[in-house]
Amino acid sequence: MTIDFEAEGLLDGVEGDAREARRELLESLAADGVPLEELREAVAAGRITLLPVERALAGPGRRYTLREVAEEADVEMELVQRFTAALGIPAPDPDERRGTEADVEAARRIKAFRDAGLPEEGMLQVARTIGMGTARIAEANRELVIRSVMQPGDTERDLALRFAAAAEHMLPLIGPTLTYALQVHMLEQVRRDVIGAADLASGEVDGTLEVAVCFADLVEFTKLGEELATEELGLVAGRLEEMATEVAEPPVRLVKTIGDAAMLVSTEAEPLVEAALRLVEATEQASDEFPRMRAGIAFGSALAQAGDYYGRPVNLASRITGVAKPGSVLVDSAAMEAAGESFAYSFAGERRLKGFDSRSKLFRVRRAD
Repeated sequence: MTIDFEAEGLLDGVEGDAREARRELLESLAADGVPLEELREAVAAGRITLLPVERALAGPGRRYTLREVAEEADVEMELVQRFTAALGIPAPDPDERRGTEADVEAARRIKAFRDAGLPEEGMLQVARTIGMGTARIAEANRELVIRSVMQPGDTERDLALRFAAAAEHMLPLIGPTLTYALQVHMLEQVRRDVIGAADLASGEVDGTLEVAVCFADLVEFTKLGEELATEELGLVAGRLEEMATEVAEPPVRLVKTIGDAAMLVSTEAEPLVEAALRLVEATEQASDEFPRMRAGIAFGSALAQAGDYYGRPVNLASRITGVAKPGSVLVDSAAMEAAGESFAYSFAGERRLKGFDSRSKLFRVRRAD
């Protein structure tokens, strides 16, 4: 059925070439099967330009309600809802037709994991970690695409078609890249795992392990935010992540970056101390406008869970970082002992750190030469 876009008010607010470009875009979408109500919603929300890329990412084929997705996968709808929430995706109305074949396949994988004997709570915990990680990956790719395809003077139609083409080209490449990254990271971590006699006897791998934990943060980053534009501040945070990634060579692992701070862990203290020194040195050698860095390291027993770490050494490393001077790396006595004699140490005092009853002896670490 031919739609009178002007009578429907879908051309309101645009004139001249832009009006004709929107008409062409609407005609293309309508011919592709987009219903009038969806066109109205997209125009009202100002996302008509993004509608083609949304459809490209969702893929062709039948649309399912959440109930139908669960029925097709032979799994309870409540379980699908819990996993959707764990991934950080807004849950649709159970009777709204938004699901695709990809949603059905995802629900079948949930059932397969459960049938394989994996505990539901553990599966949900992993789903939360995957959701947080892939949300960042999606955001990074979105920013890259937007910066790459937008050109001055674009009409809605130009930009919509370019967005869709970019998505169709990139999507087949991103999936295998993520699979590869997961494989190599899992391989590296399995190589470092040790399953002892006690684990074999109990039938469970102990979640705690002895690790060195490092927090490194940029000094006066908050004050810098008052002086720099948001985009420039983002470049500083991006550079920190880049530096932290460069020094995180196995067995050192970059756990996360949080704005002006990075968290690294290692089952061996010496490589982590070396990484912290390199990270501080990198910021010292950066431009004068780049903030200085400080780092704190603690060693002890921590709980590894869902890709993150919890426990005393994590909290202690964070507190130590807070009292370190710019350009320095401070360690506690346990980290100093574990790192050995490869470095030079100087006593930096005994401090009562917030959240800890006993006082902590701290040492500044430098290169031996």
